[in-house]
Amino acid sequence: MALRKDTKARDFTRGEKMAIAERDSIDGWTCCVFCGAPAPATLAWSNAHYISRAQGGLGIAQNGLTLCPRCHSRYDQTTARMEMRAYFREYLMGIYPGWNENDLIYRKENT
Repeated sequence: MALRKDTKARDFTRGEKMAIAERDSIDGWTCCVFCGAPAPATLAWSNAHYISRAQGGLGIAQNGLTLCPRCHSRYDQTTARMEMRAYFREYLMGIYPGWNENDLIYRKENT
């Protein structure tokens, strides 16, 4: 069964996961961008959406973050989300000139 266009657009491809892992590496080790913990494998943690999939967040590197399981859980499920989101916003803005949250959301008219 084929994925719906919106579902496919919100998934990270293997290529996007690799780009995120490479971007979020220190000395060749993929690390959590919040706490700095090293990932046990290159693609182990490259799956956190800055704007969640449920909110239409696209599966693109500009919307992706490497987070360890602990930080990913805190980001998705606790009141720390707003503080962490501000940190991630600054992080992504520093990497991508012209970065804009509105460009990270799936819109049917763009397909």
